[in-house]
Amino acid sequence: AIRISFFQLFRFASCREILMMIAGSVCAVLHGSAQPLMLLVFGLLTDTFIEYDIELNELNDDRKECVNNTIQWKQNYTAWGVMNNSTWEMLKPLEGRLLDIEYEMTNFAFYYVGIGVAVFVLGYLQISLWVTAAAKQIQIIRRMYFSKVMRMEIGWFDCNSIGELNTRMSDDINKINDAIADQVSIFIQRFTTFVCGFCVGFVKGWKLTLVIVAASPLIGVGTALMALFVSKLTGMELQAYAAAGAVADEVLSSIRTVAAFGGEKKEVERYDRNLISAQRWGIRKGLIMGFFTGYIWFIIFLCYALAFWYGSTLVVDTAEYTPGTLLQVFFGVLIAAMNLGQASPCLEAFAAGRGAATIIFETIDREPEIDCLSEAGYKLDRVKGDIEFHNVTFHYPARPEVKILDQLSVAVKSGETTAFVGPSGAGKSTAVQLFQRFYDPKEGMVTLDGHDIRGLNIQWLRSLIGIVEQEPVLFATTIAENIRYGRPGVNMDDIIKAAKEANAYNFIMDLPQKFDTLVGEGGGQMSGGQKQRIAIARALVRNPRILLLDMATSALDNESEAIVQEALDKVRMGRTTISIAHRLSTIKNADVIVGFEHGRAVERGKHAELLERKGVYFTLVTLQSQGDKALNEKAREMADNEEEPEKLNLSRAGSYRASLRYHTHPHPHPHTHSPSLFHLLIMSFHICMISATPEEEEEETIEPAPVARILKYNSPEWPYMIFGSFGAAVNGGVNPVYSLLFSQILATFSIIDPVVQRKEIDSICLFFVMVGVISFCTQLLQGYAFSKSGELLTRRLRRLGFQAMLGQEIGWFDDHRNSPGALTTRLATDASQVQGATGSQIGMIVNSLTNIGVAIIISFYFSWKLTLVILCFLPFLALSGGFQAKMLTGFAKQDKQAMEAAGQISGEALSNIRTIAGLGKEKNFVEMYEAQLDAPFHAAIKKANVYGACYGFSQCIIFLANSASYRFGGYLVRQEGLHFSMVFRVISAIVTSGTALGRASSYTPDYAKAKISAARFFQLLDRMPKINVYSNEGDKWSDFRGNIEFIDCKFTYPTRPDIQVLNGLNVSVKPGQTLAFVGSSGCGKSTSVQLLERFYDPDHGRVVIDGHDSSRVNVPFLRSKIGIVSQEPILFDCSIAENIKYGDNSRDVSMNDVISAAKKAQLHDFVMSLPEKYDTNVGSQGSQLSRGQKQRIAIARAIIRDPKILLLDEATSALDTESEKTVQDALDKAREGRTCIVIAHRLSTIQNSDIIAVMSRGFVIEKGTHDQLMALKGAYYKLVTSGAPIS
Repeated sequence: AIRISFFQLFRFASCREILMMIAGSVCAVLHGSAQPLMLLVFGLLTDTFIEYDIELNELNDDRKECVNNTIQWKQNYTAWGVMNNSTWEMLKPLEGRLLDIEYEMTNFAFYYVGIGVAVFVLGYLQISLWVTAAAKQIQIIRRMYFSKVMRMEIGWFDCNSIGELNTRMSDDINKINDAIADQVSIFIQRFTTFVCGFCVGFVKGWKLTLVIVAASPLIGVGTALMALFVSKLTGMELQAYAAAGAVADEVLSSIRTVAAFGGEKKEVERYDRNLISAQRWGIRKGLIMGFFTGYIWFIIFLCYALAFWYGSTLVVDTAEYTPGTLLQVFFGVLIAAMNLGQASPCLEAFAAGRGAATIIFETIDREPEIDCLSEAGYKLDRVKGDIEFHNVTFHYPARPEVKILDQLSVAVKSGETTAFVGPSGAGKSTAVQLFQRFYDPKEGMVTLDGHDIRGLNIQWLRSLIGIVEQEPVLFATTIAENIRYGRPGVNMDDIIKAAKEANAYNFIMDLPQKFDTLVGEGGGQMSGGQKQRIAIARALVRNPRILLLDMATSALDNESEAIVQEALDKVRMGRTTISIAHRLSTIKNADVIVGFEHGRAVERGKHAELLERKGVYFTLVTLQSQGDKALNEKAREMADNEEEPEKLNLSRAGSYRASLRYHTHPHPHPHTHSPSLFHLLIMSFHICMISATPEEEEEETIEPAPVARILKYNSPEWPYMIFGSFGAAVNGGVNPVYSLLFSQILATFSIIDPVVQRKEIDSICLFFVMVGVISFCTQLLQGYAFSKSGELLTRRLRRLGFQAMLGQEIGWFDDHRNSPGALTTRLATDASQVQGATGSQIGMIVNSLTNIGVAIIISFYFSWKLTLVILCFLPFLALSGGFQAKMLTGFAKQDKQAMEAAGQISGEALSNIRTIAGLGKEKNFVEMYEAQLDAPFHAAIKKANVYGACYGFSQCIIFLANSASYRFGGYLVRQEGLHFSMVFRVISAIVTSGTALGRASSYTPDYAKAKISAARFFQLLDRMPKINVYSNEGDKWSDFRGNIEFIDCKFTYPTRPDIQVLNGLNVSVKPGQTLAFVGSSGCGKSTSVQLLERFYDPDHGRVVIDGHDSSRVNVPFLRSKIGIVSQEPILFDCSIAENIKYGDNSRDVSMNDVISAAKKAQLHDFVMSLPEKYDTNVGSQGSQLSRGQKQRIAIARAIIRDPKILLLDEATSALDTESEKTVQDALDKAREGRTCIVIAHRLSTIQNSDIIAVMSRGFVIEKGTHDQLMALKGAYYKLVTSGAPIS
């Protein structure tokens, strides 16, 4: 979506920049005309050489002699001459004086040097002027963009992920930079060369130019077709790979199901089958590319033949052209065509820049809906602090379909403390955010002292409010500075006073640097309690009228909580306070408690009143006190056992909510995860899967892989590699051979005998055609052979990589770097990038080496002295070639480093935008950012000069090389009788090989990328999983009974080590019994099931099966004895029968087995009613079926493996009553004679279990049968009687 014209990119340029750009363009135009100018010199030079050679030939005629530098007939010759045509010759006067070739060459050398120096100056100016002008404009764009982003309303940030904004600040603006800097001048220069080249051609010899131009459409058609086919084939290849990618994605996203049913090997096979077609298309692509490259070279050589044949006719037969003119015309057209080709990459840069600018400029032009920096709005003289919500309806801009607040009406009286309670997502935090004016309500209004807050000045309104969040955000500076953020210009005494009020003073004074201690990135150096108290001090230093406490103590352990709570109670006096909390201890002493549910305030009153109402508040309280009691007993027991009492870090849903807020893009809105009171323990285990990690998560650095190892994987393809290398070698030799032929042509022009001359010319043209044919064949060979070996390697790596992934333990998949998306991309891209280090790369190297080798051999053979002179320039030529290649890839790296400091500020500002808005500190950040922009700007100016000089040098070196070599060539021709064509031969051979050297160095980026990709791959292949699926080690026994014991199991998820999920779980089941787990979300029910499946191993304690420790049992064997039906069963995208068969991957399941399993699962009748019966496709993830149907297929799948242990993880919770009954019957049938573990939330489903275990906070608080537990009158009894849902 490019909506910006090219010239609009320059909208921020001032007059000075415009002048610089104009001057740069003029230099570029002049520079562009230098190459065609050099052709004129070159033509004269050739003519001089040929004239000299013709004169030498005349002297070889023994009838002539040289007197006083003039050639004349010998005196005595006429006397006895035979009277025939020689007399005619005698009558023709002999023309000419003998040329002083050295003097002429010196002149030409000066021309060349002159042009070279001019080119250096112009090249330097054109680049440095443009780059400098661009740097200034980019600085302005960055400044405008950042300051505009900081003014946007919070809703805008919800719709644009922080990560995306950060990339825009760096990459997109760099793209604009590329489009308005050096690329423009290079484009102008090349385009000028293109125009001038054709002008030279048409002015000097229009006939030949037309003939050459007539052949060029063939090349154009070739390139166009090649581009077309390649893009089409790439499309086909991607499409073919997409099928395999879909398999990989499906398998990796349902890895738990695959593991539970032991389907790893089956899936690897299925993936591999889908790779074959992708491989076929890849090979075709290589073949087509080889074909067209060959075709283009073939046409070019035919062009040469045609041009020289026709041109020589014009020179020899009609004498319209001199040989020099022929060369001028020929090279003029050639150079023009080449430069047109080289100018096209610039167009891509321009397009990319315009695309990037579209979004950036749109943001710069967008007016924020709530402008925090505006001066508008009035300020009240005195503020009492009455807050009221009138019928407020609201939904987050990023999720318009979810209503968060629904006609909310609440009044908060001044000077009172009001507590908001309610389950997650009930709209508590949202109400607070509306009051801070982060958002405006869709309907209704929020008032302060009766004034609609939309009419008040935003900065002033926010300055009245002190806010303490659940996860306070500190900035990466000192403690004192962090507190000072609360109110600018506050003195040290106030800071100390605020710190004392917040109970923070003592711990700060204990630190070695006291108030000057740095808190680290995001406050990382401080503990939760310390951060929280600093944040409270920051809120107090504002001396706010209104205090908002959003779960301010939820993330703390009991000790710090008490301290922070005390601090909060101190400061609440006399201020209007809104407190959102989940801990009853923090709410009890509030003046008013408001209960929220579904975006409405449903009840309000004091603690005691609300308990009597038995509503929302009551449910929350009973559940919580139950868990607290158990926890305290547990803690007491531990103390008695003299174990060091581990600090029970429980109920820290806090860190969770915040980390989610930071990480998941696009940012979920706060309401989605303030953990409800139910979620006493951390969010249910499902969420652990999304697992959040610390922000600083860096990509780990990887050593590039050794090439030898990559080649080892490619070893079966060695015959292809040999053939490909042979083709590449021949292709490399073609360039120097071309220079041989070219000089040979020049030599023919000095032959005096017309017949011999004609014959020479024809044979050379034929030779050109032959070279073209050979080149065509070898290009084809090279393209095919290398694509074949490369594609086979890619397929092999993909298969191995996928196999390695499926072999990892489940904990590995919890790491966000290994999410299904990331892994499928890794399979898709890394594997194909590795090709870059083998096939085509080897071809490139062989090609360049033979090119240079052949060139140097040829040159030394014909004239070693001249070769040595030119070789002095070779390193410079190679350097300039490499430099130009580097220019195309750009200096991205240095630019990135220069931007780092600014990037840190913008990153910190964007990730903590809510805190900054709450403190009203946007201006400060904008100023800090602008201060940091000077460094990159100066770096860019410095770069402009260096870069300009390098560019000028790389452009002029070829002129200098020519001047030296032609001058020395003239000396050799004169003094040592070297034939002049050798001079051209040697010079053109080496110059072409020099550029080949440069080209070879430009291929290195691919190569480096390939080595890194390979390294990443090998890292995956070499990783030893903690729980190995593919190994045969471990116990197996024949009489598997299904006797299970959990002995003192403790467990934390590997990605969230700070949260203890199981905390000493003890429970056992006899064979054939049914055990039911009940308890609130996140108390570790599902986790215990996963330990049994050996998705994880416990950190402490053990799981014993039939007397064997689970960690010693063979994994596939253990899993083959367990059948699992989970809450949301995962089906694969294939037929119903195949899904059921998936239950037993160890054998070929017959249709009869499938049908009997389906009957047991009450599924058969429903399947028979479908048109395709068992062959019905279930859709991706089973989307074609209802939940009850999916659930029954999953039950059939579990039954078909005839497991000894059946795990039912909330198997009926997602169903409506009717299907639940059917499924429940099916389950009761399936349970017969098997050990069974049931996790359920509906009490009706578990009443008839043999053992019911009530869990809380990771251990069992009571267990027994239904009747025993009812008699106990404990937690279970309360749950049953209150009828409250358990989750």
